[in-house]
Amino acid sequence: MQAQDKSDASKDLSYMIQYQIKDKAIWIVFLALFIFFSIAHDRFLDSANLLIVLRQVSMYGIAAVGMTFVILTAGIDLSVGSIISIVGVVCAFFMVNLGLSMWIAIPVALLMATFIGIVNGAMVATIGMPAIIATFSTQIVVQGIALLISGGRPIFGFEDNFLVIGQGMFLNTPIPLPIIIMIICFAAGSFILNKTYFGRYFYAIGGNEEASLLSGIRIKRVKYMVYAFSGFFAGLAGIVLLSRTNSAQPTAGLGWEFDVITCVVLGGVSISGGFGKFSNVVAGVLIIGILTNGMVLLGVSAFTQMVVRGCVLAAAVGFDCLQKRRLIT
Repeated sequence: MQAQDKSDASKDLSYMIQYQIKDKAIWIVFLALFIFFSIAHDRFLDSANLLIVLRQVSMYGIAAVGMTFVILTAGIDLSVGSIISIVGVVCAFFMVNLGLSMWIAIPVALLMATFIGIVNGAMVATIGMPAIIATFSTQIVVQGIALLISGGRPIFGFEDNFLVIGQGMFLNTPIPLPIIIMIICFAAGSFILNKTYFGRYFYAIGGNEEASLLSGIRIKRVKYMVYAFSGFFAGLAGIVLLSRTNSAQPTAGLGWEFDVITCVVLGGVSISGGFGKFSNVVAGVLIIGILTNGMVLLGVSAFTQMVVRGCVLAAAVGFDCLQKRRLIT
């Protein structure tokens, strides 16, 4: 009996040590990349360039908030990129083709994005479809609708007030407004996970869904919630992207879901759910931004950048799988 207790205590200690290592490793990687690119290119540390990095990753960061919730519950949302596309198209169509105010177009577009997330939640929680199939189906349907609405052509010609969202500065500072929006979303995401009861439910369901059900957690309701959150934050990222580019491209969000997933998983959120810290997701977003910006400054081709991002995603998921295997054994 004592031997068993010692074995359990040893496993608990091992778990704590591995948790601490994984918790700090992401910031060590961030610091190493920051130092490397600072030495490799003299323009990297320019304040203007660092603000460009933050502005570029702001949309990823916003969408990563909702994706974090989904992955914590052991789900996945492949419809994020399509939601970004259709929100831009619908919002632009309302403002340009129908002549509606941005104060009407934006809330309607965000409600639509949230509704798409609810549809994902219904397919996963109520029908029982695997999340990867359900959200991939939504991705195809939503992308097709975006192309139908726009006729496959970009929509442009917005009022100046709308362009402030993606191109303006915060008050009288040199800080771009998208960065402030991203910070607010990060703060909201952290509050939801750490200060609300349903934030704890996200972890519980991802860790052990059956035990969560037996403990009285309404799993279906929580899954509806996380996919609705994912849709909303993806829609908000789509609004910021639309304002920044000043043009609604029906394929603007194509492939974004994989970049967002990379940010979240790189930030230490377990792809199988139940584990992860929101603060580390911030580090994951920043690493993707620094890596992309640094490669551009060094003249790395776009094709090579794709290879690097793919390798980063594979490494992050592989590391997570190895950690879980060690804990099991």
